[in-house]
Amino acid sequence: MKAIAIIVAGGSGKRLGGEVPKQFQLLRGLPVLMHTITIFARIKDFEQIRIVLPGSYLTLWDQLCKIYNFGITHQIITGGSERYFSVKNAIHNISEDCLIAIHDGVRPLVSDEMIIRGLHLAAEYGAAIPVIPIDSSIRQIHNKTSVPVKRENYRMVQTPQVFKSAILCESYDQHFQTCFTDDASVVEAAGYQVRLFDGEYTNIKITTPNDLVIANALLENRYNSLDGDL
Repeated sequence: MKAIAIIVAGGSGKRLGGEVPKQFQLLRGLPVLMHTITIFARIKDFEQIRIVLPGSYLTLWDQLCKIYNFGITHQIITGGSERYFSVKNAIHNISEDCLIAIHDGVRPLVSDEMIIRGLHLAAEYGAAIPVIPIDSSIRQIHNKTSVPVKRENYRMVQTPQVFKSAILCESYDQHFQTCFTDDASVVEAAGYQVRLFDGEYTNIKITTPNDLVIANALLENRYNSLDGDL
């Protein structure tokens, strides 16, 4: 089944700091978003790549593509006030039967294997999202007190989240709710079940300056490993 990648890059990057948002900051010599797009472009299942950007950054992105001679074909979608509206904008004219993978633009270290695994599961079950176990103790806050909870009962959610187009488009016909924290929550609110599969600890989301340092180190190690196989 053919697939469409939607890469959401609508963040302002306030927590990361710097003169430009996190999706445009440099990672191993290229803007973070370009690394992310490159991963999806090399997977043959994807016939389209749609990038969701705030309207105020469209000119900047065009300039960056020229500066870095970035030639991967992609379609630009103007984002909305919430992630929900950004994704809704990106899928509104998808009518064919396909798979849709929705990924955070600031997760530039996702592996091909994990993306393909999500595509296969979504093709079988209709909806699939990657999760990882929590390896630290966690507590639930109650007013001014807290109680420990079993971390084994919880998972951290990652992207890409992958859905059959019919399921996703129907789900996004709902009115926005504040409980829509990701695409899976939208799909579940429409009455569909979501299949979980193993994510990757290296599939980090760049949010803080420390994340950028870690991403640089992980990417450097990945390239060094590839060089060793040549």
